[in-house]
Amino acid sequence: MPWIIAKYLITAGLVVAVSEFAKRSDKLGALIASLPLVTVLTLIWLHVEKQPEARLANHAWYTFWYVVPTLPMFLAFPALLARCGFWPALGFSVVLTIGCFALFALCVRRFGIVLM
Repeated sequence: MPWIIAKYLITAGLVVAVSEFAKRSDKLGALIASLPLVTVLTLIWLHVEKQPEARLANHAWYTFWYVVPTLPMFLAFPALLARCGFWPALGFSVVLTIGCFALFALCVRRFGIVLM
């Protein structure tokens, strides 16, 4: 149980740190947020918990493919924010990401990459 509490505290601390950096500097906050910190932490937790190397490799592999269809959201959200406000822009961005993911999954399936 102490291990799980430590994982939560470290992971939550990382998210809080990123938001604090973002309050002080748009660029630094975005740079830190764009780093694959959650993935790195996940790989560390999996390794420490003695998961098979294949599981770690698969996690990294699929993370790459799941990130690609999220990228349009980072262009749509700022473009929509001034026009329609935070919640509608965020909602549309989420729907856009889901649509991009579905289309992307269909496209990469032709190459033997099964995401869904």
